[in-house]
Amino acid sequence: MTFGARMLKTGLAVTLALYASLWLQMGSPVIAAVAAIFAMQPSIYRSWRHLLDQLQTITLGAVLAMLAGLVFPKEPFAVGIVCILVIMICIKLKMGDTIGLTLVTVVAVMEASGQWEFAVNRFVLSLIGILSAFVINILVFPPKPRVQFVEQVRSTFDRLSLLLRTAISDEMKESIFRDEQRSLENNINSIGDKYKLMEEEQKKLKAPKFSGIRQLVVYKQMLNTLRKGYEVLEAIEEHYFQASRSPELNLIFDQHLEKMIKYHEHIILKYEQKLKPGAVDAETIKEENDKFLKHMLDRYKDHEDGALRLSIVSAVMYDYGHQLDRLNRLTGHSSELAE
Repeated sequence: MTFGARMLKTGLAVTLALYASLWLQMGSPVIAAVAAIFAMQPSIYRSWRHLLDQLQTITLGAVLAMLAGLVFPKEPFAVGIVCILVIMICIKLKMGDTIGLTLVTVVAVMEASGQWEFAVNRFVLSLIGILSAFVINILVFPPKPRVQFVEQVRSTFDRLSLLLRTAISDEMKESIFRDEQRSLENNINSIGDKYKLMEEEQKKLKAPKFSGIRQLVVYKQMLNTLRKGYEVLEAIEEHYFQASRSPELNLIFDQHLEKMIKYHEHIILKYEQKLKPGAVDAETIKEENDKFLKHMLDRYKDHEDGALRLSIVSAVMYDYGHQLDRLNRLTGHSSELAE
């Protein structure tokens, strides 16, 4: 596990919540600390959205808990019933992410058994924790999902490149290859989560900029090409080694895969504005990709019994190249899309 900014910010938010509670002499600050942990979010927009949603649900939860505490002071079954009711309301309001902290507030307020001053005290402690997390998230290493996205695309491609380059030759130890493949899958899923954050923020803007929309299109295609590259790995593992093949055929697959990887790397460098104009010969690569698939389909016609699995692998590789070609076109105006 790597130490990240969110870990640090969660610790700082808890510290701030504890100090604020002690400074305001609010009594036991544990509730504020718990609220700060629940309230830390991966983006500024989600922090703001979570703050607004949480204010609504903990207020509702505190009111229900206070009323229940007046009627059923410290009755365990009453606490359970109110928790069930609060969960149902949060789900109905489509605020499921706020359930955890709201339930903490409900239990804390009901512990006051109808005593308004203690109930208000616990409610305010929850607010202190939420606000502490919000302030820390904005001021300390504010989330930059776009920068993080591009950096992670680069590091994930490096891992994908290593696995694809050794997939056909089968040079890497099987245990190491599988570990790297699992890590690659996790990285791609993480990139997908970051893309959802950016897409979410973009959709919530009242007047999104055209450049921002274009960037999202490029980012989505970056994610798609990584997924297609991973599908190539899966196809090789599932079909390639089960098919009969000659050393010459291994060389054809290996060389074409090397061309696709190099093409992928050049597109990333092009997006980062590190290549000279015209350094990527997309048309030639596209023609070679078409010839590769046609060659394998022709081979399947002549050797139906032994070439079906290889045709499946070649089709997945062709689709990988097709998605790369689309990414190359989208990054044609990389200077306009740069951060």
